[in-house]
Amino acid sequence: MSTTVDLSRIHFPVTTLGPGRRIGIWFQGCSIRCPGCISMDTWVHGRGTTTIDQVVEAISPWFSTADGITISGGEPFDQREALFELLRRIRARTNGDILLFTGYPWTEISEALASSTNLIDAIVTGPFDIDQKQTLALRGSDNQKLHLLSPLGRAQFESFDRSVDERDRTFDVMFDENGDVWLAGIPARGDFRRLRAILEGGGSTLRISEDTRFPSL
Repeated sequence: MSTTVDLSRIHFPVTTLGPGRRIGIWFQGCSIRCPGCISMDTWVHGRGTTTIDQVVEAISPWFSTADGITISGGEPFDQREALFELLRRIRARTNGDILLFTGYPWTEISEALASSTNLIDAIVTGPFDIDQKQTLALRGSDNQKLHLLSPLGRAQFESFDRSVDERDRTFDVMFDENGDVWLAGIPARGDFRRLRAILEGGGSTLRISEDTRFPSL
């Protein structure tokens, strides 16, 4: 029987979370819940339940044209059994690189990664910290670390070990069946609020998923 997994969404192509045209997979459910998170909608557990078989079936048509896979959340490591089964199934089907984002620090996941070698090429670790600066590519705050775990990871992601620049200030726009709009990427502080102000100034309304209990810096 296939392992169950809670997913927020999948999408292809994603071009703002790693190099090339990527399959994006967002896990649903997060126990870390960083203050100021832009994706509060992915915090709740027990939503979007499916199976790894169904996920692999859904993304399989994209393998032949995808350059890589990016897995984020929510928090993937809150569903470790499902995460590692998915990684094994993906690795068996594609030569593309695998990038993963987690809010856990490296010290809390390194043992699990050591026992499942060659499943992840690059990983960004650490919680989002709204009090930290945001000057590094692929990271929402400067406390987060980019780890290159394989020769493929080094080849694909070494160029992201740099300061953020205009290449990183872009978003992929996605629409779901309910008419909701999703933005994939790593926004600058306050981008969502500025977008809402622009749209409301033109007479539209926008509800954002950002944790607004704390001011964006």
